[in-house]
Amino acid sequence: MGKNTLQINPNTKHKLIRDSVRHFAETELAPIAAEIDRKATFPLAVIDKMKALNYFGLQVPREFGGAAMDSISTAIVVEEISRVCAAVGLCVTVHNGVAVYPFMKFATPEQKKHYLPQLASGAMIGAFSLTEANAGSDSASVETTAVKKKKEYILNGTKIFVTNGGICDLALIFALTGFDPKHPQSSVFVVESKYAGFLRGELEDLCGMRANPVSSLFLEDCCVPENNLLGKIGEGMKIGLATLDNGRIGVAAQALGLAQGALEAAMKYAKERQQFKKPIASLQTIQNYIADMATEITAARLLLYHACSLKDEGAPFGCEAAMAKLYCSQVAAKSTSMAVQIHGGYGYSKEYDVERYFRDAKVTEIYEGTSEIQRMVIARSMLSQLIL
Repeated sequence: MGKNTLQINPNTKHKLIRDSVRHFAETELAPIAAEIDRKATFPLAVIDKMKALNYFGLQVPREFGGAAMDSISTAIVVEEISRVCAAVGLCVTVHNGVAVYPFMKFATPEQKKHYLPQLASGAMIGAFSLTEANAGSDSASVETTAVKKKKEYILNGTKIFVTNGGICDLALIFALTGFDPKHPQSSVFVVESKYAGFLRGELEDLCGMRANPVSSLFLEDCCVPENNLLGKIGEGMKIGLATLDNGRIGVAAQALGLAQGALEAAMKYAKERQQFKKPIASLQTIQNYIADMATEITAARLLLYHACSLKDEGAPFGCEAAMAKLYCSQVAAKSTSMAVQIHGGYGYSKEYDVERYFRDAKVTEIYEGTSEIQRMVIARSMLSQLIL
């Protein structure tokens, strides 16, 4: 880790967190990252070690067994894990950012008491289930239904591309509870995997993030207790938008970790690789690549930390989270591509980590809202502030 990475951390606490998580990632994840990507396997043994370190309760209050971290600390944890293995970083950020966060913001005291300790300890791994075949960027078009029957809701529908779907113990399911075509009304339900009618599809065979168990979830007359309604009836869109604002901070941190990992791998290779009887790091073109990568990564980190600071201050942060997600994902895609270019032919080989980074980076521009959606969010926020 370069000194510049540490210098922009706001305080000593954040430096210590970065050093600790980096040591864990280098020791536990680096030796297996290529293999679990190749075999598309979820590293349960390492995940168990992460549970003991409170990586699944990063911002959960201590009264519920969490680490009660600030948002910058949380971003650092996700960044450092993703620098080595983005697929595991994805598991952590989705669990904390879009599964646990809605409980802290919208759950009843009884729901918090029951679920937060289990989520914080990792006894339950969470998933966020909004996307369907006809509802992705158009989140208002969900077709999964929830019909009240006595003291239960009966859910029917299919969710696709569910991160953590293959192993989740709990999923937040967005479903229609109001069926007026002109004014559809969605709500959010806490659905445990043990409930009758909760079924999983086959794991997706993806280009990147292959060690994360992404799958479809099928709800076939799934019976959910009425007490498992999160928030109020009809608050699905409100909960979804607030959750995605928070989730974008996590994806930005994940993308930033990928970019940092690519930069470090590229610098190491450039110092070792000899061409024209000297290291390629001495060539101006290679130096230009590294300078651009380092500059853009530093800018991305500051943009991310700005969004984190606003969140912790209790200020609106949706626009800044969208900016961070948009820019960090662009930097990840560009930096990993440059790292492959610096490696030349070797960069296209699975023997080098940058090939995996390159594949992993692309999806950061897609999930938790595509780059096009981020631009819509940013533009609407900026235009709403314009006084004519």
